[in-house]
Amino acid sequence: MRGFGRFVIATLCGLVLAAGVHIVSILATPYLAEDDAFAKVQPTLTAEKAQIVSAPGAASTWMPRPDPSVAVAACAFDLRNGPIRVSARTGPNLLSFSFHKKSGGVFFAVTDRAAVRGELEIVTMTARQLDEARAAEDENEPSRDVRIVAPEQQGFVIVRVAAPTPSQRPQAEEAAKAVSCITEHAE
Repeated sequence: MRGFGRFVIATLCGLVLAAGVHIVSILATPYLAEDDAFAKVQPTLTAEKAQIVSAPGAASTWMPRPDPSVAVAACAFDLRNGPIRVSARTGPNLLSFSFHKKSGGVFFAVTDRAAVRGELEIVTMTARQLDEARAAEDENEPSRDVRIVAPEQQGFVIVRVAAPTPSQRPQAEEAAKAVSCITEHAE
């Protein structure tokens, strides 16, 4: 093999190696990140209400450029302490929940269109907790809770409330802060 052939083979090997390293580093980044989204909302684990995480002009926001027309709140959960009940009263502004795994990724999302009589209640639990809840419920009066099974024991809920006009921003923030995230301890 001549010099040019060796050069081509070395270049192709280098490109394949670089592509492999690039792909592995991109896939490993969420697991190696120290200051991920769960770490930022973890202080809300003990709070019973969602905490505002995005407010235009606020120093405490961790979002790069918060949308001024959307109030964003969050609450973290740890299902080792029991299922978490997330509940909100709906109003004139669009309300949405997205449930995220600790390791990243959404596993459930819902808007206020799923509300019954102006209330939206969702119970997040592990598969074992769901089995226990089904075994404990009365056959004549089944539970009306919306139950979702979380793929991981830790995660967080992001609450978004849209404010169609700037004057409605305070009402959107109040609606976001009024969302309760209560751990239901096993009896």
